[in-house]
Amino acid sequence: MSGAAGRRAELERNLATVHARIAAACALAGRDPAEVSLVAVTKFFPASDADLLAELGVTAIGENRDQEASAKVAELARRADLEVHFIGQLQTNKASSVVSYADVIQSVDRPKLVAALDRAAAARGVRPAVLVQVSLDEPPARGGVEPGGAAALADQVAASEHLDLRGVMAVAPLGGDAGAAFARLAEVARGIRESHPGASWVSAGMSGDLEAAVAQGATHLRVGSAILGSRESHR
Repeated sequence: MSGAAGRRAELERNLATVHARIAAACALAGRDPAEVSLVAVTKFFPASDADLLAELGVTAIGENRDQEASAKVAELARRADLEVHFIGQLQTNKASSVVSYADVIQSVDRPKLVAALDRAAAARGVRPAVLVQVSLDEPPARGGVEPGGAAALADQVAASEHLDLRGVMAVAPLGGDAGAAFARLAEVARGIRESHPGASWVSAGMSGDLEAAVAQGATHLRVGSAILGSRESHR
């Protein structure tokens, strides 16, 4: 088997393995797997892979570079079947571009970006879902608002006319305890939900630490290499 059929079979196997991991993690945590959504991170992979994933039942993809994502989303044959999540660091001057294709923007981490996205969404007549990115690094190093500032930023998103606050997102600290970090995120998320009950999403966990994220209540997992393989082998 080669070409598209071979790639489809590879993705199907990898997806089955990831779904089994999620199911096992949910069983340990006493959670229903239906509570956990999978976002397949397709950065560095072609639109054809995203379309194959849609055929295999994936409903959301994640991208982290605007230039790559905008071109890829335009190529998707199955765009209507996929929710597009922007998960990378975002410059304010890219706000207009990102709102043109992203259904969800997971990496909102500063007031200036909230304002830029709100203006861009107003101009395009759209209302993207937004997650506040919380930094779990000490000191903050890879984007994200410090945990103590997350509630105020969430308030700003919620007050925006053209953005829909849905919850929080974080990346586990490099070399740190993912479980402890995700527990901190869960605490931040609970605080935000007290003021904004609809902000129920907690996006945490990737290929290497999805079990720890499930154990701490993650609702969305951003999984790339465990599904798509190493990008070097497919470039």
